[in-house]
Amino acid sequence: MAYKLRKEYIGRVISDKMDKTVTVIVESLYRHPKYGKVVKKRTKFMAHDEDNKCHVGDKVKIIETMPLSKKKRWKIIDILERKQAE
Repeated sequence: MAYKLRKEYIGRVISDKMDKTVTVIVESLYRHPKYGKVVKKRTKFMAHDEDNKCHVGDKVKIIETMPLSKKKRWKIIDILERKQAE
């Protein structure tokens, strides 16, 4: 039951230089409360990647989890899209 209450986000991997950890950036749009302009907000999350499968540019789904280290409170649950090799 508690599994359904965890937050989930979809974002892009911007760094994979650490062992078993990736940095994911999540972008969201919201309307400014006073001026009405649509503003883009970016938030960075440190996510656990057990098998080091994620690479820079991949689109991933992350889920909230118990604290794994000082900054790491998220876990990769699915790789939605791989970055195309150029």
